[in-house]
Amino acid sequence: MPRQKTERSQKVAAPPIPDVVRLSRSPWMRFCYGVLAVICIVLAIIGAILPGMPTTVFLLAAAWAAARCSPRLYAWLWHHPLLGPSLWNWHAGRKVSRRAKWMAGICMSLSAVVMFYNIPQTWLAVTLTLVMLCVLVWLVRRPEPSAD
Repeated sequence: MPRQKTERSQKVAAPPIPDVVRLSRSPWMRFCYGVLAVICIVLAIIGAILPGMPTTVFLLAAAWAAARCSPRLYAWLWHHPLLGPSLWNWHAGRKVSRRAKWMAGICMSLSAVVMFYNIPQTWLAVTLTLVMLCVLVWLVRRPEPSAD
């Protein structure tokens, strides 16, 4: 009996790469954008593993920098099986998945608890928590990608 493919095992084809690549004219600036892109990619991967560290923000920054230094690096990000879908959703109307919203909310909540226990200045912990709350409200208001 042949195995049936589940939804997760089906490979989703990436949409065409958008025309956002705008290479910098200066070789020095392309180098700087490349370094920034690689640093942001590393931070995004760490953020995917480590609770409390954002992933999507670093991924978007990496895509922005890659679009200014290397079409090949941008294409790699766009077609990456784990990182690409977040870029596709953002490009298709600044959409954020429900899972990403939940993970962000959980991580921000845990970070707020840790801050209240570890920061001696209560006003600072309250201020940082309010900033995270504003970001979370903005994030929750982002549309979600369709389920098709």
